[in-house]
Amino acid sequence: MRLYTFNQPQRQQGLALVEFTLVLPLLLLLLLAFGEFGRMLYQYNVLLQASRDADRFVASQAWNSTLGAVSLSSTLQTQTKNVAVYGVPANTGTAVVSGLTTANVVVAAVGLDHVRVTITYTFCPVIGSGNCTGSIPGFFGNPIALSIPLVATTVMRAL
Repeated sequence: MRLYTFNQPQRQQGLALVEFTLVLPLLLLLLLAFGEFGRMLYQYNVLLQASRDADRFVASQAWNSTLGAVSLSSTLQTQTKNVAVYGVPANTGTAVVSGLTTANVVVAAVGLDHVRVTITYTFCPVIGSGNCTGSIPGFFGNPIALSIPLVATTVMRAL
């Protein structure tokens, strides 16, 4: 029986570098996609917490014992929207998520004794054009929009 050895290692010297060069863009794209997905989940979590805080605020003040139902005045709705966006009832400070305004917040009564706060926000990934109007070409001709709508809704019973 004869023992065979690999005698020509010089043919394989540059192969690892070529393979790494071919795979590196895909690995970087995958890393960027994971980072963007994590950033989107973080912003959704912040929006959900903001809707909970705003709903807790409005639920503690919306109950009208004389009527026996929820009463949402325009002042209370404005304060609730400010709590959702800025974290405080006054219109001061910075938004919890950049680009979030009080126009993105809806405060409504649900039935006689529940209130709902809904925050609608458009997530803009960094890889796009930066203004959420960009898209990337799809495989079958339809472009894929880069903006992703995030909706955080909370319903609580008025106290």
